Amino acid sequence: MVSIDAETAVTHVCCIGAGYVGGPTSAVMASKCPTVQFTVVDIDARRIAAWNSNKLPVYEPGLDEIVRSQRGENLRFSTDINEGIRTADIVMIAVNTPPVQCERGLGAAADLRRVEECALQIAKAAQRNTIVVEKSTVPCRTGELIADILGKHGSPGVKFSVLSNPEFLSEGTAVRDLLHPDRVIIGGLPGSENAQSALQSIYSQWIPSERIVTMGLWSAELTKLASNALLAQRVSSINSISAVCEAVGASVSEVAHGCGLDSRIGDKFLRASIGFGGSCFHKDIASLVWLSASLGLHDVAEYWDQVLKMNDSQMLRFVQRVVQGVDGGIAGVDIAILGFAYKGGTGDTRNTPAAFVCKQLLECGANLSIFDPKGGVGQQWC
Repeated sequence: MVSIDAETAVTHVCCIGAGYVGGPTSAVMASKCPTVQFTVVDIDARRIAAWNSNKLPVYEPGLDEIVRSQRGENLRFSTDINEGIRTADIVMIAVNTPPVQCERGLGAAADLRRVEECALQIAKAAQRNTIVVEKSTVPCRTGELIADILGKHGSPGVKFSVLSNPEFLSEGTAVRDLLHPDRVIIGGLPGSENAQSALQSIYSQWIPSERIVTMGLWSAELTKLASNALLAQRVSSINSISAVCEAVGASVSEVAHGCGLDSRIGDKFLRASIGFGGSCFHKDIASLVWLSASLGLHDVAEYWDQVLKMNDSQMLRFVQRVVQGVDGGIAGVDIAILGFAYKGGTGDTRNTPAAFVCKQLLECGANLSIFDPKGGVGQQWC
Protein backbone atom coordinates (compact mmCIF):
# COMPACT_ATOMS: atom_id res chain seq x y z
CA MET A 1 0.00 0.00 0.00
CA VAL A 2 1.16 3.55 -0.78
CA SER A 3 0.66 5.33 2.52
CA ILE A 4 1.16 8.55 4.46
CA ASP A 5 1.33 6.64 7.73
CA ALA A 6 0.16 3.29 9.03
CA GLU A 7 -3.49 4.32 8.68
CA THR A 8 -3.65 6.86 5.82
CA ALA A 9 -3.19 5.92 2.17
CA VAL A 10 -1.72 8.24 -0.44
CA THR A 11 -4.41 8.61 -3.11
CA HIS A 12 -3.33 11.68 -5.09
CA VAL A 13 -0.02 13.25 -6.06
CA CYS A 14 0.15 16.63 -7.79
CA CYS A 15 3.21 17.85 -9.68
CA ILE A 16 3.53 21.56 -10.42
CA GLY A 17 5.57 21.95 -13.58
CA ALA A 18 5.05 19.99 -16.81
CA GLY A 19 8.59 20.18 -18.11
CA TYR A 20 11.50 17.77 -18.55
CA VAL A 21 11.28 16.65 -14.91
CA GLY A 22 7.62 16.85 -13.93
CA GLY A 23 6.12 15.12 -16.96
CA PRO A 24 8.35 12.04 -17.21
CA THR A 25 8.60 11.61 -13.43
CA SER A 26 4.83 11.67 -12.95
CA ALA A 27 4.24 9.36 -15.93
CA VAL A 28 6.63 6.69 -14.66
CA MET A 29 5.24 6.97 -11.12
CA ALA A 30 1.71 6.56 -12.47
CA SER A 31 2.74 3.45 -14.39
CA LYS A 32 4.12 1.87 -11.22
CA CYS A 33 1.45 3.05 -8.75
CA PRO A 34 -1.92 2.22 -10.36
CA THR A 35 -3.91 2.97 -7.19
CA VAL A 36 -2.62 6.57 -6.99
CA GLN A 37 -3.90 9.46 -9.12
CA PHE A 38 -1.16 11.69 -10.58
CA THR A 39 -2.00 15.17 -11.84
CA VAL A 40 0.59 17.33 -13.61
CA VAL A 41 -0.32 21.02 -13.62
CA ASP A 42 1.21 24.03 -15.34
CA ILE A 43 0.23 27.63 -16.14
CA ASP A 44 1.32 27.08 -19.76
CA ALA A 45 -1.86 25.97 -21.53
CA ARG A 46 0.02 25.12 -24.73
CA ARG A 47 2.37 22.80 -22.88
CA ILE A 48 -0.52 21.03 -21.16
CA ALA A 49 -2.31 20.69 -24.51
CA ALA A 50 0.84 19.08 -25.93
CA TRP A 51 0.96 16.55 -23.09
CA ASN A 52 -2.66 15.72 -23.87
CA SER A 53 -1.90 15.31 -27.59
CA ASN A 54 -0.13 12.69 -29.69
CA LYS A 55 3.00 14.86 -29.92
CA LEU A 56 4.51 15.31 -26.47
CA PRO A 57 6.51 18.49 -25.68
CA VAL A 58 9.40 16.36 -24.40
CA TYR A 59 11.22 13.70 -26.39
CA GLU A 60 12.51 10.77 -24.36
CA PRO A 61 12.82 7.17 -25.59
CA GLY A 62 9.94 5.13 -24.15
CA LEU A 63 8.02 8.11 -22.77
CA ASP A 64 5.32 8.16 -25.46
CA GLU A 65 4.23 4.63 -24.68
CA ILE A 66 4.03 5.23 -20.92
CA VAL A 67 2.06 8.48 -21.23
CA ARG A 68 -0.41 6.98 -23.68
CA SER A 69 -1.01 3.93 -21.49
CA GLN A 70 -1.56 5.95 -18.28
CA ARG A 71 -3.29 9.06 -19.61
CA GLY A 72 -7.00 8.72 -18.93
CA GLU A 73 -6.28 6.08 -16.29
CA ASN A 74 -4.38 7.54 -13.33
CA LEU A 75 -2.43 10.29 -15.11
CA ARG A 76 -3.85 13.63 -16.17
CA PHE A 77 -2.47 16.98 -17.30
CA SER A 78 -4.30 20.17 -16.35
CA THR A 79 -4.01 23.94 -16.02
CA ASP A 80 -6.17 23.94 -12.87
CA ILE A 81 -3.36 24.22 -10.36
CA ASN A 82 -5.51 24.99 -7.33
CA GLU A 83 -7.69 21.92 -7.89
CA GLY A 84 -4.60 19.74 -8.24
CA ILE A 85 -3.26 21.06 -4.93
CA ARG A 86 -6.59 20.77 -3.09
CA THR A 87 -6.97 17.07 -3.82
CA ALA A 88 -3.33 16.11 -3.28
CA ASP A 89 -1.67 14.35 -0.37
CA ILE A 90 1.74 15.08 -1.90
CA VAL A 91 2.63 18.12 -4.04
CA MET A 92 5.88 18.07 -5.99
CA ILE A 93 7.47 21.35 -7.13
CA ALA A 94 9.22 20.82 -10.48
CA VAL A 95 9.50 24.32 -11.92
CA ASN A 96 12.49 25.95 -13.57
CA THR A 97 15.07 27.75 -11.42
CA PRO A 98 17.16 29.65 -13.99
CA PRO A 99 20.46 31.29 -13.02
CA VAL A 100 20.64 34.97 -12.15
CA GLN A 101 24.06 36.47 -12.83
CA CYS A 102 25.38 38.34 -9.82
CA GLU A 103 26.63 41.90 -10.27
CA ARG A 104 29.75 41.07 -8.33
CA GLY A 105 31.75 37.97 -7.69
CA LEU A 106 31.70 34.53 -9.21
CA GLY A 107 28.85 32.23 -10.08
CA ALA A 108 25.14 32.80 -10.48
CA ALA A 109 22.38 32.48 -7.92
CA ALA A 110 19.28 30.45 -8.73
CA ASP A 111 16.11 32.41 -9.44
CA LEU A 112 13.67 31.04 -6.88
CA ARG A 113 10.70 33.24 -7.76
CA ARG A 114 8.75 30.38 -9.34
CA VAL A 115 9.46 28.14 -6.36
CA GLU A 116 8.25 30.88 -4.03
CA GLU A 117 5.12 31.36 -6.14
CA CYS A 118 4.42 27.64 -5.97
CA ALA A 119 4.86 27.58 -2.20
CA LEU A 120 2.47 30.51 -1.80
CA GLN A 121 -0.13 28.90 -4.07
CA ILE A 122 0.15 25.60 -2.19
CA ALA A 123 -0.26 27.40 1.14
CA LYS A 124 -3.44 29.15 -0.02
CA ALA A 125 -5.01 26.22 -1.88
CA ALA A 126 -4.24 23.25 0.38
CA GLN A 127 -7.18 22.13 2.51
CA ARG A 128 -5.57 19.13 4.17
CA ASN A 129 -2.22 18.22 5.67
CA THR A 130 0.15 18.17 2.71
CA ILE A 131 3.64 16.93 1.96
CA VAL A 132 5.53 19.40 -0.24
CA VAL A 133 8.44 17.95 -2.21
CA GLU A 134 11.27 19.87 -3.87
CA LYS A 135 12.02 18.29 -7.24
CA SER A 136 13.51 21.47 -8.71
CA THR A 137 17.24 21.93 -8.31
CA VAL A 138 17.58 24.56 -5.59
CA PRO A 139 20.31 26.08 -3.42
CA CYS A 140 20.94 24.60 0.00
CA ARG A 141 18.37 25.63 2.64
CA THR A 142 15.64 26.50 0.12
CA GLY A 143 13.43 24.13 2.11
CA GLU A 144 13.59 26.65 4.95
CA LEU A 145 12.23 29.34 2.62
CA ILE A 146 9.40 27.08 1.44
CA ALA A 147 8.49 26.07 5.00
CA ASP A 148 8.41 29.71 6.07
CA ILE A 149 5.99 30.64 3.26
CA LEU A 150 3.77 27.66 4.00
CA GLY A 151 3.72 28.48 7.71
CA LYS A 152 2.82 32.13 7.18
CA HIS A 153 0.14 31.72 4.52
CA GLY A 154 -1.38 28.29 5.14
CA SER A 155 -4.98 27.83 6.32
CA PRO A 156 -5.55 27.31 10.06
CA GLY A 157 -5.22 23.67 11.03
CA VAL A 158 -3.41 22.66 7.82
CA LYS A 159 0.06 21.25 8.44
CA PHE A 160 2.87 20.95 5.92
CA SER A 161 5.99 18.81 5.72
CA VAL A 162 8.79 19.86 3.34
CA LEU A 163 11.01 17.25 1.71
CA SER A 164 13.81 17.33 -0.83
CA ASN A 165 13.73 14.61 -3.49
CA PRO A 166 16.24 15.74 -6.14
CA GLU A 167 16.06 14.31 -9.65
CA PHE A 168 19.08 12.64 -11.21
CA LEU A 169 17.78 12.27 -14.74
CA SER A 170 20.00 12.28 -17.78
CA GLU A 171 18.25 13.53 -20.91
CA GLY A 172 18.00 10.78 -23.48
CA THR A 173 17.80 8.11 -20.77
CA ALA A 174 15.27 9.74 -18.40
CA VAL A 175 12.77 6.87 -18.51
CA ARG A 176 15.47 4.31 -17.85
CA ASP A 177 16.85 6.48 -15.05
CA LEU A 178 13.40 6.64 -13.44
CA LEU A 179 12.76 2.93 -13.79
CA HIS A 180 16.24 1.83 -12.67
CA PRO A 181 17.80 4.64 -10.62
CA ASP A 182 21.19 4.32 -8.95
CA ARG A 183 19.61 5.91 -5.89
CA VAL A 184 16.57 7.86 -4.72
CA ILE A 185 17.30 10.49 -2.11
CA ILE A 186 14.62 11.77 0.25
CA GLY A 187 15.72 14.56 2.58
CA GLY A 188 13.73 15.91 5.50
CA LEU A 189 14.03 17.84 8.73
CA PRO A 190 13.86 16.12 12.13
CA GLY A 191 10.24 15.18 12.78
CA SER A 192 9.39 14.58 9.11
CA GLU A 193 9.94 10.82 9.24
CA ASN A 194 6.28 10.06 8.44
CA ALA A 195 6.43 12.32 5.39
CA GLN A 196 9.64 10.65 4.23
CA SER A 197 8.00 7.24 4.66
CA ALA A 198 5.00 8.39 2.61
CA LEU A 199 7.17 9.41 -0.33
CA GLN A 200 9.26 6.29 0.12
CA SER A 201 6.10 4.18 -0.20
CA ILE A 202 5.64 5.59 -3.72
CA TYR A 203 9.13 4.64 -4.87
CA SER A 204 9.11 1.27 -3.09
CA GLN A 205 6.49 0.04 -5.57
CA TRP A 206 9.33 -0.66 -8.01
CA ILE A 207 12.66 0.36 -6.47
CA PRO A 208 14.57 -1.86 -4.00
CA SER A 209 14.66 -0.43 -0.48
CA GLU A 210 18.48 -0.35 -0.40
CA ARG A 211 18.44 2.21 -3.21
CA ILE A 212 16.11 4.58 -1.36
CA VAL A 213 18.22 6.76 0.94
CA THR A 214 16.86 9.14 3.58
CA MET A 215 18.97 11.99 4.92
CA GLY A 216 18.78 15.56 6.19
CA LEU A 217 17.02 18.19 4.08
CA TRP A 218 20.09 20.38 3.55
CA SER A 219 22.22 17.35 2.66
CA ALA A 220 19.71 16.24 0.02
CA GLU A 221 19.60 19.70 -1.54
CA LEU A 222 23.39 19.92 -1.70
CA THR A 223 23.80 16.37 -3.02
CA LYS A 224 22.14 17.38 -6.29
CA LEU A 225 24.49 20.34 -6.87
CA ALA A 226 27.53 18.33 -5.82
CA SER A 227 26.66 15.39 -8.09
CA ASN A 228 26.35 17.54 -11.19
CA ALA A 229 29.48 19.48 -10.28
CA LEU A 230 31.51 16.29 -9.94
CA LEU A 231 30.23 14.92 -13.26
CA ALA A 232 30.95 18.18 -15.08
CA GLN A 233 34.39 18.26 -13.47
CA ARG A 234 35.20 14.93 -15.13
CA VAL A 235 34.13 16.30 -18.51
CA SER A 236 36.34 19.35 -18.11
CA SER A 237 39.19 17.19 -16.82
CA ILE A 238 39.28 14.89 -19.85
CA ASN A 239 38.81 17.87 -22.17
CA SER A 240 41.85 19.53 -20.62
CA ILE A 241 43.79 16.31 -21.21
CA SER A 242 42.63 16.34 -24.85
CA ALA A 243 44.43 19.65 -25.35
CA VAL A 244 47.64 18.11 -24.02
CA CYS A 245 47.13 15.05 -26.23
CA GLU A 246 46.83 17.19 -29.35
CA ALA A 247 49.98 19.10 -28.42
CA VAL A 248 52.11 15.98 -27.94
CA GLY A 249 50.51 13.71 -30.56
CA ALA A 250 48.77 11.31 -28.17
CA SER A 251 45.24 9.89 -28.58
CA VAL A 252 42.82 11.17 -25.95
CA SER A 253 40.59 8.13 -26.54
CA GLU A 254 43.47 5.81 -25.72
CA VAL A 255 44.47 7.86 -22.68
CA ALA A 256 40.87 7.92 -21.42
CA HIS A 257 40.58 4.15 -21.92
CA GLY A 258 43.81 3.55 -20.02
CA CYS A 259 42.69 5.77 -17.15
CA GLY A 260 39.18 4.32 -17.07
CA LEU A 261 40.50 0.79 -16.52
CA ASP A 262 41.56 1.91 -13.04
CA SER A 263 38.66 0.85 -10.81
CA ARG A 264 39.20 3.91 -8.65
CA ILE A 265 38.53 6.15 -11.66
CA GLY A 266 36.14 4.21 -13.88
CA ASP A 267 35.27 4.99 -17.49
CA LYS A 268 32.12 7.10 -17.10
CA PHE A 269 32.25 10.72 -18.31
CA LEU A 270 35.76 10.33 -19.70
CA ARG A 271 34.84 10.97 -23.34
CA ALA A 272 36.45 14.12 -24.71
CA SER A 273 34.01 16.50 -26.40
CA ILE A 274 33.40 20.10 -27.40
CA GLY A 275 32.14 20.69 -23.88
CA PHE A 276 29.13 20.06 -21.68
CA GLY A 277 25.79 21.79 -22.21
CA GLY A 278 22.15 21.32 -21.29
CA SER A 279 20.09 22.90 -18.57
CA CYS A 280 21.85 21.44 -15.52
CA PHE A 281 25.63 21.28 -15.42
CA HIS A 282 26.46 24.92 -16.09
CA LYS A 283 23.60 26.23 -13.94
CA ASP A 284 24.33 23.93 -11.01
CA ILE A 285 28.06 24.62 -10.95
CA ALA A 286 27.38 28.36 -11.16
CA SER A 287 25.00 27.96 -8.22
CA LEU A 288 27.64 26.03 -6.24
CA VAL A 289 30.20 28.74 -7.05
CA TRP A 290 27.79 31.43 -5.87
CA LEU A 291 26.95 29.49 -2.70
CA SER A 292 30.63 28.97 -1.87
CA ALA A 293 31.47 32.64 -2.47
CA SER A 294 28.50 33.81 -0.38
CA LEU A 295 29.77 31.65 2.50
CA GLY A 296 33.20 33.24 2.25
CA LEU A 297 34.74 30.07 0.78
CA HIS A 298 36.51 31.91 -2.01
CA ASP A 299 39.09 29.21 -2.78
CA VAL A 300 36.26 26.72 -3.19
CA ALA A 301 34.35 29.12 -5.44
CA GLU A 302 37.40 29.68 -7.65
CA TYR A 303 38.06 25.95 -7.87
CA TRP A 304 34.60 25.17 -9.26
CA ASP A 305 34.57 28.28 -11.43
CA GLN A 306 37.63 26.88 -13.19
CA VAL A 307 35.50 23.93 -14.37
CA LEU A 308 33.26 26.42 -16.21
CA LYS A 309 36.27 28.29 -17.63
CA MET A 310 37.73 25.03 -18.94
CA ASN A 311 34.42 24.27 -20.65
CA ASP A 312 34.40 27.67 -22.36
CA SER A 313 38.03 27.21 -23.36
CA GLN A 314 37.30 23.84 -24.98
CA MET A 315 34.50 25.26 -27.14
CA LEU A 316 36.64 28.19 -28.26
CA ARG A 317 39.58 25.89 -29.00
CA PHE A 318 37.36 23.78 -31.26
CA VAL A 319 36.28 26.83 -33.24
CA GLN A 320 39.88 27.95 -33.61
CA ARG A 321 40.85 24.53 -34.98
CA VAL A 322 38.07 24.72 -37.59
CA VAL A 323 39.10 28.23 -38.68
CA GLN A 324 42.79 27.39 -38.78
CA GLY A 325 42.12 24.20 -40.73
CA VAL A 326 40.89 26.06 -43.82
CA ASP A 327 43.45 27.95 -45.89
CA GLY A 328 42.40 31.57 -46.24
CA GLY A 329 39.80 31.39 -43.48
CA ILE A 330 36.17 30.28 -43.54
CA ALA A 331 34.48 33.43 -44.89
CA GLY A 332 32.02 32.30 -47.56
CA VAL A 333 32.71 28.61 -46.85
CA ASP A 334 29.67 26.29 -46.65
CA ILE A 335 29.73 24.22 -43.46
CA ALA A 336 27.27 21.45 -42.51
CA ILE A 337 26.44 21.10 -38.82
CA LEU A 338 25.21 17.57 -38.09
CA GLY A 339 23.51 17.65 -34.69
CA PHE A 340 22.48 20.66 -32.65
CA ALA A 341 21.01 19.28 -29.41
CA TYR A 342 23.48 19.40 -26.55
CA LYS A 343 23.92 15.62 -26.73
CA GLY A 344 22.56 12.58 -28.56
CA GLY A 345 19.22 10.99 -27.67
CA THR A 346 17.50 14.26 -26.79
CA GLY A 347 15.90 17.20 -28.55
CA ASP A 348 17.03 19.72 -25.94
CA THR A 349 19.04 22.63 -27.35
CA ARG A 350 19.28 24.61 -24.11
CA ASN A 351 22.83 25.84 -23.50
CA THR A 352 24.10 23.57 -26.26
CA PRO A 353 27.79 23.96 -27.20
CA ALA A 354 26.64 23.85 -30.83
CA ALA A 355 25.04 27.28 -30.42
CA PHE A 356 28.34 28.82 -29.31
CA VAL A 357 30.23 27.12 -32.13
CA CYS A 358 27.70 28.15 -34.77
CA LYS A 359 27.64 31.77 -33.62
CA GLN A 360 31.42 31.94 -33.78
CA LEU A 361 31.48 30.41 -37.26
CA LEU A 362 28.79 32.82 -38.48
CA GLU A 363 30.78 35.76 -37.14
CA CYS A 364 33.74 34.49 -39.18
CA GLY A 365 31.57 34.64 -42.30
CA ALA A 366 30.77 30.97 -42.80
CA ASN A 367 27.50 29.75 -44.33
CA LEU A 368 25.87 27.10 -42.12
CA SER A 369 23.39 24.32 -42.86
CA ILE A 370 22.20 22.83 -39.57
CA PHE A 371 20.45 19.48 -39.18
CA ASP A 372 19.25 17.69 -36.06
CA PRO A 373 16.70 14.83 -36.10
CA LYS A 374 15.14 15.88 -32.79
CA GLY A 375 16.49 19.25 -31.65
CA GLY A 376 14.95 22.59 -32.35
CA VAL A 377 11.19 21.95 -32.46
CA GLY A 378 9.73 25.14 -31.04
CA GLN A 379 13.17 26.25 -29.86
CA GLN A 380 15.45 29.06 -30.92
CA TRP A 381 18.81 27.80 -32.15
CA CYS A 382 21.32 30.54 -32.96
